[in-house]
Amino acid sequence: MLEDTSFAIHPGKKSGKDVHEYLDIGNVNDVQLIENGAALSAEKGILKVVFYRDDIVRFVVKPSGETSLKSSPALIASAAAVEVSISEGDDLVSLSSSILTVAISKAPARITVTDKNGRVIIRQNTKGIGFKHSGEVICVNEMNESDHFYGFGEKSGFLDKRGEKMTMWNTDVYAPHNPETDALYQSIPYYMTLRDGKAHGIFFDNTFKSTFDFRSDTDHYSFGAEGGQMDFYVMAGPGPKEVLEQYTHLTGRAPIPPKWAIGYHQSRYSYETEQEVRELAAIFKEKGIPLDVIYLDIHYMDEYRVFTFDRERFPDAKKLVADLKEQGIRIVPIVDPGVKEDPEYQIYQEGIYGNHFSKYIEGNIYYGDVWPGNSAFPDFTSDKVREWWGEKHKFYTDLGIEGIWNDMNEPAVFNETKTMDLKVMHENDGDPRSHRELHNIYGLMMGDATYNGMKKQLGGKRPFLLTRAGFSGVQRFSAVWTGDNRSFWEHLQMSLPMVMNLGMSGVSFAGPDVGGFAHDSNGELLARWTQVGAFTPYFRNHSAIGFVRQEPWSFGEKYEKVIKKYIELRYKWLPHLYTLFAEAYRSGIPVVRPLLMEYPDDEKTYNLSDQYMIGDNVIIAPIMQPSVEHRVVYLPEGNWVSYWTEEVYEGGKHHMVHADLETLPIFIKQGSMIVHSEVRESTEAIDSKRTIHYYFSEGDSFAFKMYDDDGKTFAYENGEFLEHAVQIQSSNKDIIVSIELRGDYRPEWTELELVIHGAPADTQVKVNGEARKIHKTPNNKLAIIL
Repeated sequence: MLEDTSFAIHPGKKSGKDVHEYLDIGNVNDVQLIENGAALSAEKGILKVVFYRDDIVRFVVKPSGETSLKSSPALIASAAAVEVSISEGDDLVSLSSSILTVAISKAPARITVTDKNGRVIIRQNTKGIGFKHSGEVICVNEMNESDHFYGFGEKSGFLDKRGEKMTMWNTDVYAPHNPETDALYQSIPYYMTLRDGKAHGIFFDNTFKSTFDFRSDTDHYSFGAEGGQMDFYVMAGPGPKEVLEQYTHLTGRAPIPPKWAIGYHQSRYSYETEQEVRELAAIFKEKGIPLDVIYLDIHYMDEYRVFTFDRERFPDAKKLVADLKEQGIRIVPIVDPGVKEDPEYQIYQEGIYGNHFSKYIEGNIYYGDVWPGNSAFPDFTSDKVREWWGEKHKFYTDLGIEGIWNDMNEPAVFNETKTMDLKVMHENDGDPRSHRELHNIYGLMMGDATYNGMKKQLGGKRPFLLTRAGFSGVQRFSAVWTGDNRSFWEHLQMSLPMVMNLGMSGVSFAGPDVGGFAHDSNGELLARWTQVGAFTPYFRNHSAIGFVRQEPWSFGEKYEKVIKKYIELRYKWLPHLYTLFAEAYRSGIPVVRPLLMEYPDDEKTYNLSDQYMIGDNVIIAPIMQPSVEHRVVYLPEGNWVSYWTEEVYEGGKHHMVHADLETLPIFIKQGSMIVHSEVRESTEAIDSKRTIHYYFSEGDSFAFKMYDDDGKTFAYENGEFLEHAVQIQSSNKDIIVSIELRGDYRPEWTELELVIHGAPADTQVKVNGEARKIHKTPNNKLAIIL
């Protein structure tokens, strides 16, 4: 019995320190100037305040330790030169830029941040920054009655996260997925607060398991982590779009994807043979259903060894890739981090000899059970390992492959904890840290290795990367899908706020598995989900082994017709979507947006989870229940035009709309424009025409920028793009159009048409001062060749 040994007097058995007790950093007793800010010495640590821009300020403290200004790999921005004025009184230290003022009370240290108009952004009172004996760090801020919270990356549940408590810990979750499932595959410790129409943001740059608590208190909220520093950035806004620009300034923006990556993708776990893949592509061609990508899940590999093909199942992978590419179809294979323990396997040999695998501090390699069996895991926190892993992708690029799918990269392991032993030590580029600290960035760093490796191998072409796991900054490398969802209507409903909150977390290229991954889908569900997928940035149909197939034709002609219609519609809208991807690259503002982003003063939009916007002028309001053909749609201020019927709806109201199985409710804001192309079998097919659709509104003025580039290379980064800056003014029966071309790129398409919806039949149109001849379209619209 242990009670008969010295264990009976183990100090832990006595009532000592409460490891969960909140401990404050205490009073400020000294202030020193540092570059762009100040270092405030408190009783339990040094709080450093650093302005990164006039509208971004950083707070960092390591309780009872030396405070470091080193950042996680999420950060790409350095502090710019900011003119900071600092004053100190007996009770208060004040630091101000041209936009933000930071006031820190001394006894005890409490932070208040206001903007140049005196608007309070954050304020601390009874508690502020503190820690616990267990090593946790915590920050407690006031919560205003009118605060609403968004972002947090990939979280289930409704759009507004007020009242929620969320954990950031990348986790493989096959089942269940429901509103209380927490955590999932992505950890993005960032959020946006909307209060009385104004927004600000906070990014908590800590890679440990972290928690955001908006539930436990009615007038305070907190965020904290199991270890490390309290390190967070406050972004001033004052609007949601400004917050996204500020956050993505810190963590980076998504490159413009290759055009083929925003087409329709078809996947299954698994298309197991070359013959099956060829037959699949042939059926798409036979049925005239557009397709850009076919995925290969784990069965393409030789006993799940990454960087291999099973030669029996896929006897000539290079010819398969080449033949499909001639048809406009790319192959995207899955690549997991687990490397099979096999002394005769070259990748494993290189990993051993090159010291590339994750290890315990004692030097022995960590092994975990995944698809290949006992496997080692590359240490992606090492630049040397990332370089090696990236170079290995020459195996794929030599076959003609231009896109990769990273999965199981939380990392997932088949054990009780679902992941790697937390005692594993990562090299971390010369600053060794435990897996407990760096778990959340494993997928991010694998994405870095994969994307940049592919980029080097592709000779100027844009790679495509899809990832399951990630951290803040993942948008720099990868598209994100929302993981192993299920073929339930509830999962279709849940996908909308997930994609919207990912967009508000900087991840503009995101979407769910259309039709649901696990469980058996059905024709109506797949049709309605395809309607949604046609207007999410990432558009892939994916299903699991052991469940019914859900290719577009799987449930009969009735549903195939609807599904084909919306895949075709995706291709019709591609120029509009591509323009929005370019906007995301430039500003961080996402393709898919919640209505609150465009209408932050409209309280009805704050938790509107079953509608979304494409850009700033298109509302998508899908049907997401079985056997339903009507739904209530909320349309904000202005007038809105039905995309299908041309009926005009008054804004600021709820409307009951009818939508049979063939109809996805789409509304275009009156006075605005969208752009279409012709329907094609893939993005590789010749595209000869663009059509700008203008929805007439008397007395309105609207500006629209239609963007295009080669869709394949990074030449756009050097100014090789084309932008049509279109300005339209309407008054009575006159429409004045001005078009300015910007950029040197000249596209393949040669014809540009303007179609005017809802204008009087005798309307006169001038383009750049010249009267133009108007002709009628087959459906009686006014049209002009520009």
